[in-house]
Amino acid sequence: MATPRLVAVTRPLAEPVDPSALARADGVLLARADGTTIGTRGEALRVPLAEAASALAAIAVDDPVDRPGTGPLAVGALPFQPGAPADLIVPATAVVLAADGQAWVTQVGVEGDGPPAPLDLDDLLAPRAPLAGPGRFTVTSGRPPEEWCDAVAAATAQIRSGRLEKVVLAREITVEADAPIDVAAVVHRLRLGFPGCYVFQVDGFVGASPELLVARHGTEVRSQPMAGTAPRRGDPVADADAVARLQASASYRHEHQVTIDAVYDALVPFCSYLDFEAEPSVVALPNVTHLATTVAGQLSSPTPSVLELVAALHPTPAVCGRPRAAALEVIDELEGFDRGPYAGAVGWTDRHGQGEWAVAIRSAVIDGAHARVFAGNGMVADSDPPTELVETRAKLQAVLSVLVRP
Repeated sequence: MATPRLVAVTRPLAEPVDPSALARADGVLLARADGTTIGTRGEALRVPLAEAASALAAIAVDDPVDRPGTGPLAVGALPFQPGAPADLIVPATAVVLAADGQAWVTQVGVEGDGPPAPLDLDDLLAPRAPLAGPGRFTVTSGRPPEEWCDAVAAATAQIRSGRLEKVVLAREITVEADAPIDVAAVVHRLRLGFPGCYVFQVDGFVGASPELLVARHGTEVRSQPMAGTAPRRGDPVADADAVARLQASASYRHEHQVTIDAVYDALVPFCSYLDFEAEPSVVALPNVTHLATTVAGQLSSPTPSVLELVAALHPTPAVCGRPRAAALEVIDELEGFDRGPYAGAVGWTDRHGQGEWAVAIRSAVIDGAHARVFAGNGMVADSDPPTELVETRAKLQAVLSVLVRP
């Protein structure tokens, strides 16, 4: 029996909407710093990553809006480990709010079943009663801090031996609560606390990432890798001094350049023009400061899809290391846990291969009353284990501060 064909119907929305209300706790939410927000509910399809492009192409389209992000979308989170199984979701309903204020809804259903029922905006915007939430939490480090510092020392020794140039080692913190954790409430706090980040929610995986892996709009491509971090203390003088030391640090500048070179080398085969900023900029978040550099250019013809660009880039040295194969081996040897979606990629693509994907850092996996929280740091030859430990604590605090809250 033939599989019924799907049809995607996109219509503009005249009334102001908040796509996060559609996502609630069980949908997908992707919210960018400029206000661009995608909220979804339900699944028309869940397909393996390799089949996402063909699945979108097979869907009939009724789309008078016709701009990036209209028509059927595929959304989701990809794992850190290259080649690990990964699915993307084609939402049954997706509401998109663009940075310019235009909004639209796309509904995907079976062709021939008649037009989809109009979206009930009253239901969409209805306030959701928050869960009672936990009152007590137990927070446990996945391994003793001293043991993690020993792993950092072992990694830097391997770098000095010439096995590799850089490696990223992460830490895992587990949280046990006395009641289910309210995912929607956690995401809401992330959006309030980290407005400059890409906030996401996919299948209980939540986070606020400052780092753009890659975006493709038309023939334009852009990435903003980050490497080199300093904790913020809330004192303007101390923070300014930390930024100055970050910018002047030969170790951090080397770590940063390794990442920029790798991103450039991965993208340039797809481009007719590609360049990056001569000097890194400073990205200040509430808890840390990063060095960041924008890499941007024009794609050649035939234009690659954003998923092809993700495959070429991921995992970058910002979350893995360089050379990639050696870094993956060292991570497997020294890290001590399965990252799952942490340090993977999270985002969306449309039927034209356009889309945006962030590096899935500053994140946690929430499952009922249990959560796993992650943070990592890049190591080069002269990295100092106690300093790296302090920096991971600052990064972990970004998520723990909105997760562990009665």
